[in-house]
Formats: sequence, C-alpha cells, structure tokens
Amino acid sequence: MFPITRLLVLYSTLLAAAPYVVVASPVSKAYHEFRRSVPTGWTPARRAEPDIVLPLRVGLAQSNLHNIETYLLDVSHPDSPNYGNHWTASRVAETFRPSDETVDIVRSWLADSVDPRRISLSRGGGWLEVNMTVDEVERLLGTEYYVYEHGDSGAEHVACKGGYELPGHVSNHVDFITPTLQFDVGPRLKRSSKVRRRASMGSKTGSKSSPLIGKPVQNVQSGTLNCNEQLTLACLRILYDFNYVPLAANKNTVGVVEYSPDHYIASDMDLFFGNFSKSQVGERPTLVAIDGGVLSEFGDSYESNLDTQYMMGLVGPKQKVQLFQVGDAIEDSVSFNNFLDAIDGSYCTFEGGDDPDIDAVYPDPYGGYQGTENCGTATPAFVISTSYSYTEVELPPAYMQRQCAEYAKLGLMGTTVLYSSGDYGVAGNGDLCLDSNGYEDYFGTIFNPTFPAGCPYITSVGGTQVDPGATPTEPESAWMDLIDEAYSSGGFSNVFAIPDYQKSSVEKYLQEYPPPYASDVWNSSGSRAFPDLSANANNFSVAVFGEIVAVSGTSASSPTVGAILSAINDGRLAIGKRPIGFINPVIYSPLFRDAFNDITKGSNPGCGTAGFSAVPGWDPVTGLGTPNFRKLLEKWLALP
Repeated sequence: MFPITRLLVLYSTLLAAAPYVVVASPVSKAYHEFRRSVPTGWTPARRAEPDIVLPLRVGLAQSNLHNIETYLLDVSHPDSPNYGNHWTASRVAETFRPSDETVDIVRSWLADSVDPRRISLSRGGGWLEVNMTVDEVERLLGTEYYVYEHGDSGAEHVACKGGYELPGHVSNHVDFITPTLQFDVGPRLKRSSKVRRRASMGSKTGSKSSPLIGKPVQNVQSGTLNCNEQLTLACLRILYDFNYVPLAANKNTVGVVEYSPDHYIASDMDLFFGNFSKSQVGERPTLVAIDGGVLSEFGDSYESNLDTQYMMGLVGPKQKVQLFQVGDAIEDSVSFNNFLDAIDGSYCTFEGGDDPDIDAVYPDPYGGYQGTENCGTATPAFVISTSYSYTEVELPPAYMQRQCAEYAKLGLMGTTVLYSSGDYGVAGNGDLCLDSNGYEDYFGTIFNPTFPAGCPYITSVGGTQVDPGATPTEPESAWMDLIDEAYSSGGFSNVFAIPDYQKSSVEKYLQEYPPPYASDVWNSSGSRAFPDLSANANNFSVAVFGEIVAVSGTSASSPTVGAILSAINDGRLAIGKRPIGFINPVIYSPLFRDAFNDITKGSNPGCGTAGFSAVPGWDPVTGLGTPNFRKLLEKWLALP
C-alpha cells in the first residue's frame, strides 16, 4: 500500500523542477511550501499594506491518512471479506479527525503570536482559523506578502513571495496554510460600484476542458443510422448493451455536479426528450442547491445540458437524477472543495471556502448568496459524475493531497466518484504542455496530466468514438478530433504514486508497449496512470438554445458511465446488496477483465508528439476500454 504522504511526494526529475516544492527539514524552522515563480500573466505590483487583514486558515494534518488506502481496499476489493461494508459518515469523521496533540501544538504556536481568543477550530476539527494582519502573518511565517497584478485583466491578488516557513515541531502537524502561494485561479476583475463577473479565463473550477461545440445537426435522427456524426441515446444503448428498467429506484441515487455559471435550460431538456425520449418530456432533475446554487435561463448551458440530458435519458423515467448545482449567480468561481464541503461537514473550514484563493467564499462579498457556506448539508449520491478538471501544475500539491483523500472517504462511504479525463491528449487543459522547469507553456514538450484524473481514489473516464461509416456494433476507436486537435486525455501523474490495484495492468502495458519518449517527458517514475475506462465522446446530439447541436469531449463520457453504474447499483439494491462504491479495485481485477470492450485503435497526441497509443489491455488513452453493461451487471450481482 502507498500511504497518502507518499502519494504527495512522488519526486521524479520533473517534480524536482516543478513550481511547488514541499520541503522537509530537521532544522528548527524551514520552508513548508515554496514556489519558484508565479504563473504567467501575474507580476508583483507592490508590497501588501501591513494592516490588511488576512483570513489565515491552517489545514491540520489528519489522523490515520497513512492507512486510508488499506481502509478503502478493505471495503472495495472483490477478494476482501468486507467488500461492500461501507463506513458511516460519523466513522469516517472520527477516524480521520486531527489528533488532540496536533490541534494543541498548532494552536499553541499560533497563540505565541496572537491572542488565543482570536483562534477558532472548524466545526469538523480539520482547520484552525484566525484573522491576522499582513504584518502579523509575515512575522509568523517568515515571508513577505505582495499585491500581484494580472496583465490582461488588471486584477489584483495578494500572495506571499517564494514560500513560507514553519517550525520543525509544527510542520508535521500542518498540511498547508492559506492564503499563501495559491495562484491557480482566474483573476478577479476589478470591481466598481456595480457587480462584475470574473474574467472568463480559468475560473476556480479549473481551466476546464469545455465540451467542443459543433454545427447544428441537420435532419435530426433518433436512431442508430449514423452514430459517428449523430451520437444518440439509442447509439449508446447498442454500443454498451445497455437496456435496463430500474427495480429499486426509490433506494438508488445518482447525480451530476455543475458549477455556476453553467446551468441546464428546461426548454432545451424538453426539446431533447421530444426528439430522443418522448416519455420524459417535462421531467426535471432534482435540484440540490449548494452555496446558493440556482437554476437560470442564462449563462453557459452546453456542459449542464449535455450532462443532465444524457444522464437522465440513459437512466430513464423511473430513476430520478440529482443535480448538485454549486454556486450562486454572482460567485461564478466555485470549486470542487465547495461541493465537497456540502457533502462532508468534516471537510469544511470555519466559515467558508477552504482556500480563499481557490474556493468561493460565503456569504458572497460581491452580492449573490448571503447565507453561510453549505457544510455537510447535502447527502452524496451513490454515483457522482463531474466533467470539470484542473491540470496538476495549477494546484499546490498539499491542496490536491487533501482533496484526493476526501474522494477516498467518499469511496469508504459507498460513493462512486467519476471525473472526465480531459480533451487534449497528453497535453493539459487549453492544450498547454510543460517546459523543462515544470511551467505550462504552449511550446512545452513535457506531458501535462490533469487533476483529479490522477487521484487514485476517483475513476477517470476517457473518450472513444464510432469510426466513420461504422455501426455501433463494431469496435470503437480512441476519440480523436483532428480538426479541433482534441483527444482523450491520459497519461501518468506527476504527483500521485501508482496504487496497488492497477500495478499489474500498467506494468504489463509498459513492458509490452514502452512509450517511445524520454522518461522525463511522460514520467516513468511509477505513478498513477489514467484513464481507468472510457465511453463515447464524439458528436453527441444535445439540445442547446433551442436547437440540436453536435457536442464532443470526455464531458460526455463521464455521465454515460455514471448512468451505467447507477443501473448496476439498482440491480444490487433490488436483491438486498449494497452499492458498488469505489470501483477501481474491482474493474482492474482478473474477474472483470472480459467485461470491457477493449479499444485498440487510435492515440492521444499532444506536446508535439503522437502521444500514447491504444493497445490490447489497459492503455493511457482509453484505460481498460468501454463498459459492457450486461457482463458488468452479471459480475457485480455475483459479488457480496
């Protein structure tokens, strides 16, 4: 097993030159985190005024994280006697709550600099929070704070320069501190008396792989005559042998996560169902509003329309689909953590976003939702599909580590977490690669993996396509849009180590089909490989703004897989068994080897290379292949 701390500090040649470094040292005081330079576009404008108040939040090291993979495999591995015996939320919270020693040591350290009455412990026990002036924080952390300015937008942002220090006796009890080094957000536009939106480039939900929008579909067809150009519900049902009538819909839950300003449009949903599933006209997803999440007829609807139309269409009218709508109409920069806060109260900080440089803060200081941040108010569905991503290099490693551990906790509680892998092949979002210093660059030549796809505790979903002129009964190929230069993302993490469950499959691939690139280009150091599986990502017929258009991308693949896995949960629940939860140890096991349609054609170019190739068995383009529902259902029904 690989303890979570090792997952964070996986030092390859690339990582040694990466922008973020976590430093351990036996001396009494040393850098805890360090960043060599700020992201492109940001420059220091001036020193931060010493009397500016910063909402300092200290992420406390959690207990038992070194055992989290062991715990997760105990309830997720098909050979375990405890398979399916998922934990309660209270057991998860109690197991990983920071120790009293950790709380006391960090609190005492803070109390040496401020009045102890100013220090608060979060309701979940995972954070200490104290408001301090810039002058106080600089002396506490041995750093200097600057106001940085973004050249394109004129936005201003406060962050420390270089890194920050912690005493040796404190460092082991702290994951990370905010606000310090975080620059992975889209710049906030300067505000006048009127409320204005953030710049559209790179919101806090990451420089996401937005679905590719094609031309309006001519001569809309609902069948399977041309699935390469018009992918429909009927095409997907044939491709994956997926026809199922729910038996336990009242016990089952499945959901999609959307982040403002993405909203589905009701009239488009009726247009879609009118063309492809007439019995569902008038149906709507069940809204689970998080941090002021509302439905709107405005904003970007492509992603939300795609996710909701296909998830609902595939599960059918008997199974309700939950829509976790995160963020209000103003604060359009909510993040994965704002969603995680809502479904796990132990993950929350004291009074809002876990990292004010990354996560939205509530009450919203710019108008919009004025309530407190949702904290443990939403129940996670058994299957949750999300089609957003960052690249790993955008985020501090400690931030990714803490979030990845949260996905493991969801798996412990029986939730399947799906993320699309991305749409730029071996490049990162926006078709950016890495240079020799580990920074994103359009001219970079080093592969740029996405997050959370590289987290070993989620299931990463890549993309496939029906070949031109082929029928949906013929083998698919890896998704490759040569015109838009978009491809199924996959590769090897620069942060997370390879988990035990996929070692055998990945090692077989590397032995039989070694990548023809220098080891530092694709990270040969033994890291988490992705995607885990795939589904069609090409030319989905989606209703958007009153017409049917072709939409492509792994954004479409994730809800498709989510619908299939939800039906498997229904089958198990109907016979008194538990949901499937974290699926990776099962799908990589020999027992499930023939339950996937192996994809052996295509590749995922990027960074000036042909990328990786789809080959027999697992590969870093399409993973294990696409699902065969009937085989998967039969095998999962046979498990305890």
